Amino acid sequence: MKKIILRLILGLVIITLLDFVIGSTLKHFYFKQDSGFQYRTTHSLNYAEDKIMIFGSSRANHHYDPKVFESKLKMSSYNTGRDGTYFFYQTALLKTILKRHQPKVIVYDFFGSFEYSQSDYDRLASLLPYYEEHEEIQEVLELKGPFEKFKTFSKIYPYNSLLFNIIMGNMEFNKEKNSDFQGYVPLSEVWNNPIQPLKIANAYKFDSNKLKAFQEFIALCKRNEIKLFVVVSPVFYEYESDVSITTCQKICLEQNIPFYDFTKNDEFLKKPEWYADVLHLNQNGAKEFSGILADSLKANVAYLK
Repeated sequence: MKKIILRLILGLVIITLLDFVIGSTLKHFYFKQDSGFQYRTTHSLNYAEDKIMIFGSSRANHHYDPKVFESKLKMSSYNTGRDGTYFFYQTALLKTILKRHQPKVIVYDFFGSFEYSQSDYDRLASLLPYYEEHEEIQEVLELKGPFEKFKTFSKIYPYNSLLFNIIMGNMEFNKEKNSDFQGYVPLSEVWNNPIQPLKIANAYKFDSNKLKAFQEFIALCKRNEIKLFVVVSPVFYEYESDVSITTCQKICLEQNIPFYDFTKNDEFLKKPEWYADVLHLNQNGAKEFSGILADSLKANVAYLK
């Protein structure tokens, strides 16, 4: 019996040591990256100190060209957009940034749904590498599940699905492939198909956590005297109505937040050559859109004129 207990203890010690060594190695190379989407998240959270900051998912990342904003508004700009990240990620990101930096202007690219979806909670895994360092992220990640705080005792857990991306992020050839400017990643593809109608579900169960996260984002901007603009950037499809956009607009109206919806803008609906696909502008479309939006911001905020 003593031998069995000793072997169990020895096994636990070996597993703990391996977890520590492997996890520490993955952490080292994760934060050693200086290109790619994981590097941009690290830069957004820990280093970006720009006056204009863009928040959102892939449509933010590919639609807002900081060069255009900097040229027109004469203020530094950084695009924090990351593919597949929505309400929870954006609020956690802002709360963390505000510990060390207060931007003047935030553009929030609204995309997604207020409908409950487990996948939106699962996507919070992208913040796991920062769990240990930032308590603001700990609060949000605990929405993912009641055992997250215990899982993070493992040093490997935050990186267990990121090995390939960590390796690629440390390769020299990957830097050119993932080139960006101030977080913005341009798309070069051109959409050649005609515009089509899209049926959007307008009846669903609202997720109170998503609504709370979005409203908290607005409250944080107000509390820190940040001028917030909520934007629904262009799409290349036609639709009758979208309850998520309508709800977002209503919240913005109640909170006196400028709201811009470009999804039914005639100019963008007539230019398939400005799109990479039906949801994303290419680099030419992004340049046009960024210019139009920058002019709108300039007209709205006195110190940007």
